[in-house]
Amino acid sequence: MNRLPNLDPLRFFLASIVLLFHLPQLSHNQGLPSFDGLPIYHRGVEAVYMFFILSGFLIIRLIYRAKIRGVFSIKDFYIRRVLRIFPLYYLVLIFGLFFYNVILPFANIPFDINYTWKEAFFYNVFFLPNVFAQKFEPGGIIEVLWSIGIEEQFYLVIAPLLFFINVKWVLRVLIGLMIGYFIIYWSDAFEFLRKYIFVFFYLFFGGIIAILEENKKLEFLKRTVIFPILICSFTLLYFITDWLQIEPLWARSMLTCLLFGFFIHTLAFNNRGVALKSSIFNHLGSISYGIYMYHVIVLNAVVFLFLKVDFLQNLNETLTIILMHLLIFVGTILIAHISYTYFELYFLKLKNKFRK
Repeated sequence: MNRLPNLDPLRFFLASIVLLFHLPQLSHNQGLPSFDGLPIYHRGVEAVYMFFILSGFLIIRLIYRAKIRGVFSIKDFYIRRVLRIFPLYYLVLIFGLFFYNVILPFANIPFDINYTWKEAFFYNVFFLPNVFAQKFEPGGIIEVLWSIGIEEQFYLVIAPLLFFINVKWVLRVLIGLMIGYFIIYWSDAFEFLRKYIFVFFYLFFGGIIAILEENKKLEFLKRTVIFPILICSFTLLYFITDWLQIEPLWARSMLTCLLFGFFIHTLAFNNRGVALKSSIFNHLGSISYGIYMYHVIVLNAVVFLFLKVDFLQNLNETLTIILMHLLIFVGTILIAHISYTYFELYFLKLKNKFRK
């Protein structure tokens, strides 16, 4: 399957926004100079939500196209997902547990551990890192895994569901699930869904957009240049201003579903031939999973340097903030590149054995 245009660079930009979200938080918590005076520094959660829509868009599109050809295999689907997600997920999980339970005590750095190893194993191995993160606040390196858990839970449901549904009913079922789950999620009776951030409606909506496109139901959007301009403009405004931060939260969720879903569709299918073909940005998109997973580790390392190295402690606030941004971005990209090239790529190549 050919890669859709613009989506790899989008992954990099979204991962970068998550990094910008966490950077000032950790700096401030450790008493270091920090800057979060621009709205984009507060859009990390929304960036993850767009990741969810993108994931639902791509995964359901893949399953739907395979069903049409009569070659969809649940086994092969899960093997490909395992090869893509698990190696890096468990590497970061093991390092995070070692970091907070062994390295920090050895370095006499206080950090409260309020969970047992059995609890850590249960929640994180059985696809519930989002629950683990909210219940125990185990530290940023581990807490960042919450979003991977949401995707894992979604995969467990969506593959068998779509396997048994007739292809003619897939769109209707997804629309019903999306609307029904959205109502349940925001009802007071199911508050625990919000507590543990089970935001599956974003993934469902991404899939709905993908199937509408596959069935040529969105062609009317391509007849005028106004729609893609408006969608891209409002999405940009959402991330760089506070104008679209509407209340209540359920209305904001509905807005982000629609806005982000149609934004992804615009980039991939309604871009009027505008495609970011930079090999650098495409590669950065390819390693975006690593950027997302490693950035908190790099954040902790850089913060530690600024706390312990005399030369860095004597810098003025502005230079400290600028240098921290540079070191964290460059360090995260470098580690993600090395991980992708010498670790993840081995497993990614194995995925080709399970494609039809």
